[in-house]
Parts: sequence; structure tokens; C-alpha cells
Amino acid sequence: MTNSRLTVIGAGVIGLSCAWRAAAAGLQVTLLDPAPASGASWVAGGMLAPVTEAWPGEEALLELGVESVRRWPGFAEEVAAAAGRPAGLRTEGTVVVATGAGDRAELDTLAGYLARLGRAVERLSGRELRRLEPALGPDVRGGLSVPDDLAVDNRMLLAALRAAAERAGATVVESAARAVLDDGTRVTGVRTDGAELPSDLVLVSAGAHSATLHPVLRGLVRPVKGEILRLAHRAGAFPAPSRTVRALVDGRPVYAVPRDGGGLVIGATQAETGFDTEVTVGGVRDLLRDAERVLPGIAEYALVESAAGLRPGSPDNLPLVGAVGPEGLLVATGHHRNGMLLAPVTADAVLALLHGRPVPESVRAADPHRFRGAHQHPEEVARARVDQR
Repeated sequence: MTNSRLTVIGAGVIGLSCAWRAAAAGLQVTLLDPAPASGASWVAGGMLAPVTEAWPGEEALLELGVESVRRWPGFAEEVAAAAGRPAGLRTEGTVVVATGAGDRAELDTLAGYLARLGRAVERLSGRELRRLEPALGPDVRGGLSVPDDLAVDNRMLLAALRAAAERAGATVVESAARAVLDDGTRVTGVRTDGAELPSDLVLVSAGAHSATLHPVLRGLVRPVKGEILRLAHRAGAFPAPSRTVRALVDGRPVYAVPRDGGGLVIGATQAETGFDTEVTVGGVRDLLRDAERVLPGIAEYALVESAAGLRPGSPDNLPLVGAVGPEGLLVATGHHRNGMLLAPVTADAVLALLHGRPVPESVRAADPHRFRGAHQHPEEVARARVDQR
């Protein structure tokens, strides 16, 4: 494996995490992206929330998320040490709150579902929640405390990951990848805007654009638009919550994720509108209306940013992590809302594949061969004849 040429396409949180791990393991890593550390990773709220995002029928995704959030504290320490700067992890936990009776019933259903899976959460009244987080308003009637669902400042993390990758020897090239090249049996390189980049191994981690890079990925990744707002605390305004607040307001989800200095990231819109990244008036209106119902004090905050990103969705909401297609082609994409959450376990899985080892048990459900016939087993494909080079 050492000295093999790995090209990573996409410098979001997944691509950066995998590039760092691979470069630290001795590979010659080139990271291709026309705008590194941008896109959905730059826009993300930064929730690391497998339990509060759990949904019946997605038990494999829950297990994958729980395994990854367990790795997050160690991952953050390693990134910070390798980068010489903080990784932005927040460990205060999460509360999930409801307003009306219908919202409380939905949270009761979630709590019951999690209890049946052996993942009990603490149910709290509105008064108990306000003792935890005084910023919560009187419309909050009840909810759940989930201390193990964490958060990360996504922009601090991206800066740290890029620094860690470059310190480990990875080269970041600000150019677009157009296609993965192969000779019919194995990867030969990547076509960029102006040249062909020879490669022994290629990792596609280009988010919502991944499906355009090789025919084997067509139809497996699609863009899912999400809008966010960033708020800054102003003098005299009520302090922001210390925990992440996820809420249901008349059936509509909204979240508020704290940032250093009293800021908040507000989000939860979701729309399938192709590659549209314009922020809409309706999206801003709905986010502010619902967030203010839960956290009335934000009316005095400054609105400093509105943005939209494209999450990479997969047909079953599980990511695609593994080897597929011609020899030497790896994918780590399709993480949808969970790119930040799943970065540690994804990077560890990709490193295992590069070493020719089995991926962690929880990652096996994300094998891309669940959608297409495999030419070879993933661990065999990933070797890309490395031992012969």
C-alpha cells in the first residue's frame, strides 16, 4: 500500500477525513476539488445525532451512527493533534422538544421505538427542559434529553482536517474532476479540467456530484437541498442554549446548534430540486418562525448568513462505502444528512479497505454492492495490485 498513488475526489468532510488517514498511512494522496471545504460540509449544522435522527426501518443506519459517534471524541483529539488546531467538537448533548399534543405524541413514539431497541432516552416535562435550557420558551411542553448525541462546529472541523491532511503529506489541487478513467478492468487515473492525473487508486467522495464521475455510480446518489441560517448573539439578547435543540413545531422539524460566542445555526429544510442552491424566501421564513416558537429570544439576534447546500442522498439513506466497479475504485459518498456524524467510521473503513482488511461490522450494510453486482469482493478490489508496486 505504501507509496501507492491515491486520488481522492471531493474535499468535504468525508474526502478530507479519508485523505488525512490515507496520507498518514503512507499513501501518495492527491485531493481534487475546485473549492475545498465548501458545499454541503460548509453549510452543515454539525449535529452528531444518531439517536435523535433514528427512524423505524433504518436500524442499520442507527447502528452505524451510534458506532461513529462513539468514535468521535477520539477522532476529534487525533485531528486536533495532527492539525495543531481545535476540531470543534461540542459534548454538551442534545434535547428534543415538542410544542403541541401531536408533536409530543410523535416524540413518545420515537422514545418507545428507541426503548425497544435498547436505547432508552430520558423523557422530560417542559418545566424540566427549561431548567436545563432556560432559553426554551413556554410553547415547549415536553421532550427528551439525549446526552450522547453531540455536535461539531463544521467549519472549525474542515479547517482542522485540511491542515491535518496537508501536514501528513496530502496535496490539495483546486481543480474539478470530470471522470474516473479505467482500462476496462482497473482504474488508471482521473480526468480533470485540464489534464489526466494517473492514479493507482481513486476514492470518489464528491457528495451530491459523485454519480457523474463513473457509470457504475449512476442513479445511486442524488442532491437533496437543505437551507440553513446563522445567527449571532447581540448585546442584551437572551443567551443561546448550550445544548443542541431539535424540535417539532406543529409537525415541522427545526434545529438550533450552538456555536462559540453565543451564535446559533438554524436548519431543517429539505427539498429535492436538483442542483438548485438558491436560498428561498419561504425557507428563511419557515425556519425563523419555527425556531422563534421554541427559542423566543432569537428575535433579538442578528441574522448573519443564509445558505443552501446539497446533501448526497442514496436510495435507502445509507451511505455508499466500499469498492465497486473496476479494480482500484472506492466510494465514500451518499451520507445524506450524516456526513459529519459518519466521518470517523467512514475514514476508518476506507483505511481498512486500503489495507485489504475487512471494514468494521457496522459499515458492512453500507457496501455499494447492495445495489449492483460486484466484480470482486470489496477488500480484494481495494488492493489495486498495491502489493505488486
